[in-house]
Amino acid sequence: MNNFVFCNPTRIIFGKNTHHEIGKEVEKYSKNILLHYGGNRIKKSKLYDEVVLSLKKSGIAYTEFSGVKPNPKLSLVREGIKLCRKKSIDFILAIGGGSVIDSAKAISMGVNYDGDVWDFFMGKVILQSALKVATILTLPAAGSESSPNSVITNEISCMKLGYGHDLLRPVFSILNPELCFSLPKEQIANGVCDMMAHIFERYFTNTKNTELSDKLCESILKTIINNALKVINNCENYNAWAELILAGNLAHNGFLGMGRTEDWASHSIEHAISAIYDIAHGAGLAIIFPAWMKYVYKHNTPLFTQFAVNVWNVNDAIRNEEDTARIGIEKTEIFFKNLGLPTRLSEINVNKSSIDTMAKKSIIFGELGNLKKLCYTDIVEIYKLAF
Repeated sequence: MNNFVFCNPTRIIFGKNTHHEIGKEVEKYSKNILLHYGGNRIKKSKLYDEVVLSLKKSGIAYTEFSGVKPNPKLSLVREGIKLCRKKSIDFILAIGGGSVIDSAKAISMGVNYDGDVWDFFMGKVILQSALKVATILTLPAAGSESSPNSVITNEISCMKLGYGHDLLRPVFSILNPELCFSLPKEQIANGVCDMMAHIFERYFTNTKNTELSDKLCESILKTIINNALKVINNCENYNAWAELILAGNLAHNGFLGMGRTEDWASHSIEHAISAIYDIAHGAGLAIIFPAWMKYVYKHNTPLFTQFAVNVWNVNDAIRNEEDTARIGIEKTEIFFKNLGLPTRLSEINVNKSSIDTMAKKSIIFGELGNLKKLCYTDIVEIYKLAF
């Protein structure tokens, strides 16, 4: 196990009706906030009205800023930065899933910075200050509600990049499973894949002697698997949503990566796809992760065998190690298919002629991954497997 430091200061407020207290929570930090969200779903569900009422009761002035789409865009972030400066806003409340929260974080990064916020994502500067952010989560997936990360798409250059800093961890996040009841099945499936992928990026490692975190990863993966179809078949299953919303948070708050060397190649490989084709991140991961697994599993076959046995209940007594590992990968792919997710690039109309461009974009900062270091030719082969 590696040395590590773990600190997650985000305060998690979990349970029924917790969003009704948002005004009391926000007033501890600010009386002049940006209310950042995506589209009309929060208005149709009455969440918007309930939040606004609570803010008004606490005497909090708010400026609305909506319009966040999946794969949040740099142009909207820049608009948000200008708006915060104009209105002297010092706090951002994000209502939504990972895209809204990532957009809010990116806005918070740029308000006190004299240059262009994209500089952070390009690695030109290090964040020195940011506005505080809080969230009301409506889609468990990205784990952005307590992570230090933001991922933004530059529509002009077709680059999708992430930036991470502890200043970006929300000060608090409200996790009310009731707020997930109106989610479409497609978004649920994408979210499930996203949270599983966050665990995969930590679980598949060459670090030895990680028994405890191995078992934590495996148990949370099994919890996600056990509850995913429950909420797709009954979107108002509170108890199943409660399991998923907590699993999604634990998947990406840093807890599962303690003492492990993480990978993150698959996320970079997927970002290059969604930057160009604007597909949902979870759908892209459902395609890329099985392909990545097929390409790298021989670099740590015992771990992939363990994954097959402990997560997918594959009986390894009558098979050799390699066959068991491959069955685990196959079961992962079948699970994604059963959720209604694509598992091939050809299913989402990605053109094979884009492979070279995508591979080059994915390695803009150098080789990817740690389980196996991936160069340009490796990534090309993974894209080919994904077809």
